[in-house]
Amino acid sequence: MPRETGTTSPAVPQEKMATALVCHCPASQCACGRVAAEVAESAVAEAATMSNKEVKATLKSARDAIRNKQYKEALKHCKAVLKQEKNNYNAWVFIGLAAAELEQPDQAKGAYKKAIELEPNQLLAWQGLANLYEKPNQTDVKEDLADVYQKLLELYESGDRQKWCDVCNKLVELYHQEKKYLEVAETWQKLIRMKQEEGAEKAELHQLWKKMIQLLKDSTRNQDNKTEQLLLTAFEHALHSADTVPGEDHQNLYKDFIQCLSKFPHEVARLEKACHDMMALYPTMSYPLEVLCLHFVQSGTLSEKALYCFSRLLEMDANSGPGIICFGIKCLKENKYKEAVKSLTEGLQKTNQCPAAWYYLAEAQMKIHEHRNAVLSCNQALEALGTPESPNLPWKNLAFQLKAEILIKIADADAAEEAIKALEQIIDGSSDPVISALRGQAYLNKGLMDQASKISQELLLSHPDVAEAHALEGFIHYSQKNYEQAEKSFLNAIERKAGTAEYHQYLGLTYWFMSDETKKDKGKALTQFLKAAKLDSYLGRAFFYLGNYYRDIAGDKSRAHGCYKKAFELDETDEESGTAAVNLSVELGDMDTALSILNKVTEKARPGTAKWAWLHRGLYYLRTGQPSQAVSDLQAALRADPKDSNCWESLGEAYFNRGSYSTALKSFRKATELNPGLVYSIYRAAALEHILGKYKNAIATYQQILKKTENYVPALKGLGECYLMLARSALGNYLDRKAVDYIEQALAYFTRAVEHRPDVSCLWKLLGDTCTSVHVISPTKVNVQVLGSLLSKNATKQVLKKNELLILGGRCYGRALKLISLPSIWCDLGINYYRQAEHLTPVGTDMNEISELLEKSLQCLKKAVRLDSKNHLYWNALGVVASCSAIGNYALAQHSFIKSVQAEQINVVAWTNLGVLYLATGNIEQAHEAFKVAQSLEPSYLLCWIGQALIAETVGSYDTMDLFRHTTELSMHAEGAKGYAHWVCSTLQDKANRNTVLYLYNIVQMNAIPAAQVVLSKYTERNPDDASAFTMFGFLNEYLHLKQQAAYAYERAASLLKNSEDTEKYNTAMQNYGRSLCALGRCDEAIEVYTSIPLTEFDGIVGLALAYFKKGLLEESIKAYEKALSVAESEKDKAHILTALAIIEYKLNKVDAAKTLLFKCSLKEPSTESLKALCTLGLVKQDATLATAALKELLKLEKGNDGIYERCLIASAVYALQGRNVAIQREVSKAIHSYPDNSALWSLLSRLVPLYASRKPKGGAVAGSVAYTLDVNHGKEVLLNIAVNQLVAGCHMLEDKKNNPLKNIQKAIHLCPDNPAAWAVLMAACHAENTVVCLNNTEPKRTGLEMTLVSTVSAKTGESNLPHNYVRTLEDWCLCQAITSLEETGKLSEAEALCNKGLKSCPEHPALFLLLRQVQCKQLLQSHKELPDNILEELRKTVMSSSSSAAAWQWLAKIYQSQRMMTGAEMCYRKSLQLASQQGSWNGKLSSLLRLAMLALEICMANVPNEHWPSLVQEATTEALKLSRCPLAALLQALLQYNRKMGARETRRMLERVVYQPANPETIVSVARWYLLQHLYAKDDCELIDVLIENAKANGDVRALELNEKLSASA
Repeated sequence: MPRETGTTSPAVPQEKMATALVCHCPASQCACGRVAAEVAESAVAEAATMSNKEVKATLKSARDAIRNKQYKEALKHCKAVLKQEKNNYNAWVFIGLAAAELEQPDQAKGAYKKAIELEPNQLLAWQGLANLYEKPNQTDVKEDLADVYQKLLELYESGDRQKWCDVCNKLVELYHQEKKYLEVAETWQKLIRMKQEEGAEKAELHQLWKKMIQLLKDSTRNQDNKTEQLLLTAFEHALHSADTVPGEDHQNLYKDFIQCLSKFPHEVARLEKACHDMMALYPTMSYPLEVLCLHFVQSGTLSEKALYCFSRLLEMDANSGPGIICFGIKCLKENKYKEAVKSLTEGLQKTNQCPAAWYYLAEAQMKIHEHRNAVLSCNQALEALGTPESPNLPWKNLAFQLKAEILIKIADADAAEEAIKALEQIIDGSSDPVISALRGQAYLNKGLMDQASKISQELLLSHPDVAEAHALEGFIHYSQKNYEQAEKSFLNAIERKAGTAEYHQYLGLTYWFMSDETKKDKGKALTQFLKAAKLDSYLGRAFFYLGNYYRDIAGDKSRAHGCYKKAFELDETDEESGTAAVNLSVELGDMDTALSILNKVTEKARPGTAKWAWLHRGLYYLRTGQPSQAVSDLQAALRADPKDSNCWESLGEAYFNRGSYSTALKSFRKATELNPGLVYSIYRAAALEHILGKYKNAIATYQQILKKTENYVPALKGLGECYLMLARSALGNYLDRKAVDYIEQALAYFTRAVEHRPDVSCLWKLLGDTCTSVHVISPTKVNVQVLGSLLSKNATKQVLKKNELLILGGRCYGRALKLISLPSIWCDLGINYYRQAEHLTPVGTDMNEISELLEKSLQCLKKAVRLDSKNHLYWNALGVVASCSAIGNYALAQHSFIKSVQAEQINVVAWTNLGVLYLATGNIEQAHEAFKVAQSLEPSYLLCWIGQALIAETVGSYDTMDLFRHTTELSMHAEGAKGYAHWVCSTLQDKANRNTVLYLYNIVQMNAIPAAQVVLSKYTERNPDDASAFTMFGFLNEYLHLKQQAAYAYERAASLLKNSEDTEKYNTAMQNYGRSLCALGRCDEAIEVYTSIPLTEFDGIVGLALAYFKKGLLEESIKAYEKALSVAESEKDKAHILTALAIIEYKLNKVDAAKTLLFKCSLKEPSTESLKALCTLGLVKQDATLATAALKELLKLEKGNDGIYERCLIASAVYALQGRNVAIQREVSKAIHSYPDNSALWSLLSRLVPLYASRKPKGGAVAGSVAYTLDVNHGKEVLLNIAVNQLVAGCHMLEDKKNNPLKNIQKAIHLCPDNPAAWAVLMAACHAENTVVCLNNTEPKRTGLEMTLVSTVSAKTGESNLPHNYVRTLEDWCLCQAITSLEETGKLSEAEALCNKGLKSCPEHPALFLLLRQVQCKQLLQSHKELPDNILEELRKTVMSSSSSAAAWQWLAKIYQSQRMMTGAEMCYRKSLQLASQQGSWNGKLSSLLRLAMLALEICMANVPNEHWPSLVQEATTEALKLSRCPLAALLQALLQYNRKMGARETRRMLERVVYQPANPETIVSVARWYLLQHLYAKDDCELIDVLIENAKANGDVRALELNEKLSASA
């Protein structure tokens, strides 16, 4: 912005006037001061000539205003001047200046133009206009500014040269910005001429020419010919005007000149001259030669001059990119294709700005059939050529044509599509027959036969002499297998262009596939393939078919191998050539060549490619025993083709050989999945399942094979082996009968196998193994069916016993030895003979026969040892046979065991057998050492531990039982099992050690009784003739309360001892048997057993007496007990007898005699049993004094954990008799506190809570859960108690879906379905769930079960031995419950029928009669009529007959309430409250109080004006809240408050207390929420309403949400 200061007057000199207007802009950026000075100067001059004083004064004022930046004032003065003098030049200039400063560019522009019209040759207006246009806010004025600058140049040309130069520079800059390069050049040339005229120095002119070059060379592509010539002229002048020649600047300028020339194709001569001139000046520089070489390459000519440049450049710089490119092109022209590719690739890496070089590289790559790389090179060439301009158009056409040719040679649909696109981009290509032929080939490759045929026909008509037309026709015929026509076409093509290898190749293929004659004589094909190979030595397919000819026709594998190898070397992607080369290499034994080929392919292969190479190398590694490498290669092959079933099969083999069985199994299964017909894969999968121990899966897989191939011997063998392994597993688990079944099936499959392949030794050996495996099984269990063919008999099947099966096994081993004599089979045969002798020993067979068998065994084993003396197993077996008692050759045995150890250092079996030998011969210390070595070798080996246990037993060590127990933990063995059971039974019989630490550890802590019982059950299964084992087994079963098993064991022991000479043992066994029968309730059989033997001892007589007692033969029982009393030795036994006699007296209704006998026991030596009996007698007779006294004595006598459950039970019964309910709970809780791990006490507490502490049902449920956790055996009783407690607590399924009464009682019934009480509780649980769902407005799910459950309870009570009163009470309750359920579900007729049915069987049943009246009354009430007085009176009498039932009075109150007899209803509720209080029924009291409050509240809500009812609500709810924290009572109080004062704050507080109190039932909360919502809407409390609605949403209260919608809509 100009700032004018200072003063002026007409008298001021001109030189001072120039400084009158001063600008504070930077001097380098602003012309304002200069313009202002000129304006002032001009104004003064004008004023001097003007005669009008007023105009002068006004102009002076305008000037002063401008100087003071009062531009508006200046404008006024100027306008005043213009009114007087319209064409005043100065006024218009001043207006322009002021308007420009006031940001009024249009007014300023108009003023300046007006001034210019007035005086066009005056500078002042032009300068002002230039300054205006130069302002940054002026846009779109470039053209005008250029005109202004041109005018200023004219005006300054004859005057101020410096200003002319300044304006000239500005104009050039403006033209350069607008990219008007011709104007830039012409204007700048004017400037240079001006400088030349002024005599400027050479250096200055040099800089000006360089400046011109700089201005013009940036956009050479857009310059016209004149501009180009001016630029080149500038270069030439700059080069000639340079000071230092040669020099670095001059050298760079020459480079730029040559580079510029290289961009102009028509300046070839000038380019060559410049390059030669530069080479003359700078002979060591390669740049001009490189430019020349690239020029020759791009021109496509290889003249002598070009070759001279190439060679000279390479001599000068061997690493020059253009030089290497040129050498590559030279190699291409000389048919050195590989060298050409190498050189062109290297050159392009150094110089990539040569599109023609990319084209030549693509051509060279195509020649050596690197088609994919050639396509990439073509793409690079096309990218480098850019847009199709006239100089590059031929190259682009050539590149597109070459790309199409290459893509057609790739010969797939995608490449063909791309080729068609490339051909479409060739300019004027439709008229070229070669391009049309290429398009036809592309269509053919794409499968568009019609288009290809059309093009072929058109070409043959229009260009019959073109070889490509005939070739296209040949390709079409060849693809259609019209070989005769193809032959003609290819011959025509070859006639016209004989040097094309492809035509000869396809003619050869045509002959190869033509006809039967040519198949026999393929000489023509051979000739054509040889010509093709000669013409194109890189044509791999020609060499491949030559290989086929030499291999299949000529039979020359060596030459064929060479051809295949050559074909593969030429094209490493050719799988056929590679496969053939590898296969022939393997056939010829040249494995190195095969492996080198495969390695070469796999090294270069991308993931998922080269499947054939990976597969072949994987198979090679598999054959040479390198499974890990095979796995890796086969996996790579599968990545290329995951659906190849054979490859999966090979991978499975590799995994198998590597030992990865699970993965191998998956591979074989995948192969089978892809190709179900691969029998071998199925077989290998089955074999692997067999190896992995999945025998049943393996059996199923083998059966799958047999369905396809019935007599596939490997599958039959595999099936037999699987069943044999299953049999061995079953034998290890002592499942002998299952093992026998498996052995039978194994024999069947092995027999089928040997029928088809009797020459296979291993099948006979497996048959022998199977037969011999029965040696451990009891002979009674061995009855095996064998196919007659195995026995050389005609019978289809024959059943063999154990001995016969063992003999058959020996014969099978003999058959195997006839086929092949192996030491292992000799060893197996020797062991078989030993097992035969072992079997015959206990059955009393002639010793000669046994000795003969053992001698055979010995000889066979010696034969095995002779054949293989280094096998430790044979020596060990020889030692075992030599050490048996029948042979007794202990020296040989010792020698054999030692030799076995020497043969195998880690030989735990031989060391153990050596220890047994020493133990048998009495060498305890040596035995101990041998066993110790065996233990150190393998600590988990069972037999060495048994040996140590036997030694400990021999020397009387305290560790004996521990050692035997350890043997049972390791595994099952007969010696260990029986030894451990013996020590457990011995410890249990010693009752004096029950409180010792040893007993607690060995028996209790180690869970000895169940453990011994389990192992002994297995032992007796395997050894059914051991009487002592069965006796111990029965003893242990008795301890475990397994009565049936105990009876069986004792019976078996007695039957085994019946014919023995030891009658004492027999009598003891019979007594044991009788005792177990008595425990089972089979008293008749027990009496028969007892009476069958002489009874002289106390235990036998007592057992008989107990049997008589249980049978009900009381007199006989008394006699037996009296006899026992006479033989009893201890006072304790006598006390027990007297107690038993007292019980019998009580049974005979002789209560006093019973008391006398019990008192007699107590006086002599009181026993806990007699005191318990005395206390029980007091309880039965309701004699609290007697019961209490007996209990006191019992508590004095019995302390500690022994009998704690019985003491608590009796104490609870006594407290119940005394009416001390709280004491019952305290007694049991106190006992639990002392013995928290006693599950029986927790169970007792859970049972007693509903009866005597009904206010704490949740505690009872928890107690039951604890009992169940501590001991699951109490499940059937505890789950029942839990369900009852949960029912009392009001639990249901909606609260907890997993832990609720219904779920728990269902579990209890599953555990014990014969308990009628459980079915009764199930009925109650179903009724409770139905009631809950009805309260939630949903349909009950468990309806229609009432009669089924009643029938079930009746059936279960009939089957049980429960007391009659208990059964009667239970059935009555169930009947009443069923009637109630039917009534509540609306099935009134069924309910009435059930009532009548019950009354028929029991007419005097007040509860049933009351239920009948309730059902009948409900039918009357449904008619909505008033009940007559006589009916009401009848109902009152019915209730009076059940006057002790609070529920009956409540029901009558409801009837009165329905009839609007509110006072009568109140009296009935008060009566029920009175009865509940008298009975001490907490539930009854609470129910009566709440019902009474609800009755009164109903009347209050009806707004009856009577203060009695509100006070009754308050009184009843207050009393209810005293009984418990009852949410319903709190709700009723809140509703009363709501009814009285709906809008009161206390109403809100009381309702909120119910709604937001945790753990309140949702049914009660929902009602409170409903009323609270109405209260809050009445108070318009939006904040609390939102809180309440969120609470309703969280709890799913649909009713409250619906009410909210209604209230909000009406608000």
